[in-house]
Amino acid sequence: MFVDEITIYAKAGKGGNGVVRWLHLRGKEFSGPSGGNGGNGGSVYVQAIRDLNILNQYIQNKEFYAEDGQEGMKNSKFGKNGNDKIINIPIGSIVTDLQTGKKIQLLKDGETVLILEGGRGGLGNEMFKNSRNTTPKEWTPGTKGIQGEFFIELEIIGDAGFIGFPNIGKSTLLNELTHARAKVKNYPFTTLDPNLGDFYGYILADIPGVIEGAAKGKGLGHKFLRHIRRNRLLIHCISLESENSPDEMVQKYKTIRDELEQYDKTLLEKPEIIVLTKSDLVDEKELKKIITKLKKMNKEIVVTSAYDDETIKEFSDFLIKKLETKKS
Repeated sequence: MFVDEITIYAKAGKGGNGVVRWLHLRGKEFSGPSGGNGGNGGSVYVQAIRDLNILNQYIQNKEFYAEDGQEGMKNSKFGKNGNDKIINIPIGSIVTDLQTGKKIQLLKDGETVLILEGGRGGLGNEMFKNSRNTTPKEWTPGTKGIQGEFFIELEIIGDAGFIGFPNIGKSTLLNELTHARAKVKNYPFTTLDPNLGDFYGYILADIPGVIEGAAKGKGLGHKFLRHIRRNRLLIHCISLESENSPDEMVQKYKTIRDELEQYDKTLLEKPEIIVLTKSDLVDEKELKKIITKLKKMNKEIVVTSAYDDETIKEFSDFLIKKLETKKS
């Protein structure tokens, strides 16, 4: 199961208490205060890593604790600081503090952000010594570490993302272009979770099929649409196996575009190409009619079939040039 959102509980460590201790020197039993300060409690951090499946590991254990600081020691020695807790999350994650509403985004490998600060260590009696109080017995406890609940949601970062209705050949194309092993079956919603593939150093994302009403939460609409936001190029797939007329195909294209706009208008600003899949299932005359209609959308159009090596190579070459252009 692919987990792309989860709520966790985390708690920073408590600071260690200060202590009351006395120096015991030869010939002078009570030689002054020597109680050390307590150590600071460990803090909690989130860190971005290149593992999209890391959230799966937190399903059974959603609680994270940093280590408490140790209490102070004799001979003016400070207690040991508690170890920090680092929670690994996928690159592209958004972390929301459910108490404050504050959001942070981690977009780079290794990026680390503090989410909960550990408690401060208490003061030992040596810290209270002065000319008027040479034998202080005062000390202070360590402060509590901050705790809270956090909602983590992943938005997959890809160079290009396949979008479109269910069962139109997106996963098959991903497999052909990247040798990924996305599940392919002849029924809608075979892909329930995003699949990724390495395409000559570029990341291609197969986004599960979007349907009409997705922007309003129909089906798993928000879950699917969220992953489109961080793809630089959208590959809008339209299947040619349908018995729909060219006008109906144009309408389906517009339906997906409407869902993108309702969810996030900035998605319409992303570069987009149209890929007509399963071209082996339509004759050349009908194909020309469809292309003529879709050209009115002012998008570049590519025709391909997973069962035609020549069209796959043409699409591959075209996509490489497109991604290199967008990168520069």
